Amino acid sequence: MKWVYMLLALAGGMMAGTQAPINGSLGKKIGSLEGAFTSFFVGLLFLTFLTLFFGKGQLVNVFYVPKWNLLGGLLGAVFVTIMIVTVPKTGAATAIFAAIAGQMIASLLIDHFGWFGVPKIPINMNRMLGVVLMILALFFIHRGSKWT
Repeated sequence: MKWVYMLLALAGGMMAGTQAPINGSLGKKIGSLEGAFTSFFVGLLFLTFLTLFFGKGQLVNVFYVPKWNLLGGLLGAVFVTIMIVTVPKTGAATAIFAAIAGQMIASLLIDHFGWFGVPKIPINMNRMLGVVLMILALFFIHRGSKWT
């Protein structure tokens, strides 16, 4: 059953890879911050619809969660803004792969220390080798682009 979640994550990654050049194009046309604002506003409208019709009615509990739980939205806004700025300069593949490598480094640290309530999964040689290979792949992906 875990493969279903891996497929969902794969689909989410494909959406993020598609979102970045779309937002990059929007940012070039209306401005980087304006593009990020517009992207999140459209997302807000979509999520408002979903919450109204499919939500569990527990939105009021947001006032009782630890305040650090609210940082996800801030981090998402910063990420989208960074992608809007970088994709037109580096190309989608380089920007997205660099972001994924950054996500892996952060995720390995989060797993290793068990931050944010995730199960502790120690960094080992296999995981380190995976990150080293990703950094090497990033070098080759960037080197192979016409933007260098």
